[in-house]
Amino acid sequence: MKLTILGCSGSLPRPDSPASGYLVESGETRIALDLGNGTVGAMQRHVDPFDLNGLFLSHLHPDHCSDFGALTVLRRYRPDPPYDPAAHRLRVFGPPETQDRLTRLYAPNAAELADTDLADVYDFEGFDEPAEVGPFRVTALPVDHLCPAWGFRVETADRVLAYTGDTGPCAALEELARHADVLLAEASWADSPDRPDGVHLSGRQAARVAKRAGVRQLLLTHLQPWTDPQEILREAIEEFDGPVEVVEAGQSHSI
Repeated sequence: MKLTILGCSGSLPRPDSPASGYLVESGETRIALDLGNGTVGAMQRHVDPFDLNGLFLSHLHPDHCSDFGALTVLRRYRPDPPYDPAAHRLRVFGPPETQDRLTRLYAPNAAELADTDLADVYDFEGFDEPAEVGPFRVTALPVDHLCPAWGFRVETADRVLAYTGDTGPCAALEELARHADVLLAEASWADSPDRPDGVHLSGRQAARVAKRAGVRQLLLTHLQPWTDPQEILREAIEEFDGPVEVVEAGQSHSI
């Protein structure tokens, strides 16, 4: 399994990184976890977006899904697509309101909405059952955030990647990350007793999840532009004995 960091900035893009988006590959199968601001451009440095086999959206905050509009323009209007997009609709997995919300993102006024539900290029699916996409089995678990949100456990025959999406501390995280080879965890801000519940993790909180779940490696992401990555890294190292890294856009990791 190969993980590529398309973007890792929390809440909004940074000068050196798009917002959240991650490409996961195994053999000829490619899936994306989230598609925040700027990630479609970054994706084109690694793969043709037409080659995606599945898109998984953890929640519908813009920094995790807003480049869906750019992807839609590409899939509908590229003059030389490698195949007929209508005959190879991309599977999109997301919260129950995903199709309606993303159609409105792409076609914001009533006249345009009347002309499309995006079913010409996408198959929208939910999280009721684990999704099978090529060698990947992706299980979504609800996590604790400001809106309905899910984390993803991505499994192949011999590897496990757990991705928290956006979440505060919650019981589901340990189940999500149990014995994962890699936990890709948000760590938006430095640890403090004044942080509100049900919003984000600190580096220390992410590391505690990794330790309790028996994770082999911890990758920290979604740091907000005003968060010091060295402080987040120090927090995590104090709590977790395994390999820890703050990711950067453009990196690839073999899992």
